[in-house]
Amino acid sequence: MARFIPAIHVFLFGRKEDVNAREKPGHDALDGARSSASVVSSALIALPAAILSFLFSAVPAYADLKLCNRMSYVVEVAIGIDKKAATATRGWFRIDPAACRVVAQGTLAADRILLNARALGVYGSSPIPQSGGDTLCIAPDNFVIAAARQCRSGQTPAPFTQINPTRTDDGNLVAYLAEDSEYDDEQARLAGIQRLLVIAGYDAAPIDGVDGPKTQAALAAFLKSRGLTADVVQAPKFFATMIEAVQSPSSTGLTWCNDTPHKIMASVATDDGRAVISRGWYRIDPGKCLHPDVVGQPKQIFRFAEAVDAENRTIKLKDRPLNWGGTTQICTRESKFEVNEQGDCATRGLAVTGFAAVDMSAGGKTLRFAMP
Repeated sequence: MARFIPAIHVFLFGRKEDVNAREKPGHDALDGARSSASVVSSALIALPAAILSFLFSAVPAYADLKLCNRMSYVVEVAIGIDKKAATATRGWFRIDPAACRVVAQGTLAADRILLNARALGVYGSSPIPQSGGDTLCIAPDNFVIAAARQCRSGQTPAPFTQINPTRTDDGNLVAYLAEDSEYDDEQARLAGIQRLLVIAGYDAAPIDGVDGPKTQAALAAFLKSRGLTADVVQAPKFFATMIEAVQSPSSTGLTWCNDTPHKIMASVATDDGRAVISRGWYRIDPGKCLHPDVVGQPKQIFRFAEAVDAENRTIKLKDRPLNWGGTTQICTRESKFEVNEQGDCATRGLAVTGFAAVDMSAGGKTLRFAMP
C-alpha cells in the first residue's frame, strides 16, 4: 500500500524544493556509524575522501550541514552524498518540530546532497510523498551504506531528492523541512503538539499552530491524565513523552495494539446516524499501540486491519490474508483516504472492504491484533 498526505518541502532561505520520503520509525544514526564500519570496510577503498569524511568524520565541525524541522510531525531523515560517481547514505536522524539537527560535520565537498525523510509510524500514513529523482539504499534502523546504489541483504531502495542548502553567516549549511502551511518554529512546535493530542484522543483540532483555549484545555487534560506538570511542555524530550503516551493503551476511546511481529495498517469508520466516514491508513508497528483520531460521538465505530511486509504487501498465512475485519462493506483505497459516501465504491475507483463493528459501550476499547 502506498501512503500519501500533503506535500512537504525543503526551504532554502527564500525558495523551496520538494522533499520525498518513506515511512517507518527508526533511531539516531550517530552511534550506528561506528558499528557498521566492519560491514562496509571492503566497499570504502574506492570511495572519495569526501564520502569517507561524511561516513566516519570525528574532527571538530566548522562547516556543518544542519537540517531544521518546521513540520508538525516528528521526522527521521537520511542523507546521501554524491561525489565523483560514488554515493553513500546515512540515517536515521530524528528531528522534533521546531528543532534542528547536524547531520554531517566538517567541510562537505560533494557534487550533490540528497535527502530522504519519513514521519514516525505513530502518525499513521507517512505525510511525505514518494517521488524523489534518485533511488538509493536505506535500512530500517541506524545505517551507514558506503555503496548506496546497489542494495544488499537488509537494505531497500528508496527515493531521495537533491537539496541545495544555504550557507549561513557562521559558515555552516542549513535547509528547512516544511509543510505547505509554512509554519515558523513556534507554530510548528504547537501544531506538532496539537497533532499528537488529537491522536491521543484529545480535541485539539484544527491542527493550525495557533494557540487558544481549546488547545490549552486539551493539553491540560493530557498532562493531568499522565500526572505531568506544566513545565514538562518546555522540556527537550516532551515530544518523546507525548509519543510514548499515544502508543500506550487508553481507558477511553479506541486503542489498537499490535501483538504480531508484522507491521499493521488499519482503517476506521464512524457512523453518526447521517453518514459513514471511513479513513486510513493508520500504521501500527510491532509491539506498539495507536489511538485513531475518532472525533465527535459517533453512534457506531467500525475497523479493519491487515498485516503487511516491508514492501506493504499483505502478509498471507496458508494462502489467506492476515487481516482483522468483518461483514460490513465500507469503501477504502490503497493510498491514504477519507471517504464520506459509501455507495458505489467500485464505480468511484474505490475498494470494498469488510469492516467489523466495535463495541464502545464501556466508553473505551482496546483491540489487540495477534497471530492466529
